[in-house]
Amino acid sequence: MKRMTPFLIAGLTLAVAGCTANAKQGNDGHRADIPKAKVVGKPVNCIGLQTIRESQVRDDWTIDFRTNGNQWYRNTLPNRCFSLGFERAFSYSTSLTQLCNVDIITVITNTAGPGPINRGACGLGEFTPVELEK
Repeated sequence: MKRMTPFLIAGLTLAVAGCTANAKQGNDGHRADIPKAKVVGKPVNCIGLQTIRESQVRDDWTIDFRTNGNQWYRNTLPNRCFSLGFERAFSYSTSLTQLCNVDIITVITNTAGPGPINRGACGLGEFTPVELEK
């Protein structure tokens, strides 16, 4: 056992150094390939649940919502929502008929096991009406 301890410490040191190196590369959760968005109106605090037709997770910071009439709203989260961009799936719970900037989303992971696993919770930002570039 005593002989393995230095090896384990060295392995942990390398693992931590690897994480630090990745952090220096600027992995801040933003993706470079998300569609550009032209703002076409003033941000709103809420959008009606019944009007939401789809949502597209762009990265750890950005979700686009399409509503009736093909109107898009970009929600830029006030804080990074770790693993949202990787999992690209979230859930929410509200007692209102609207999804609002004070609501919390939960990142979920679909696994091969008994069902989805919650991966953390994040707050939403304002919903900005946009036209997405193709």
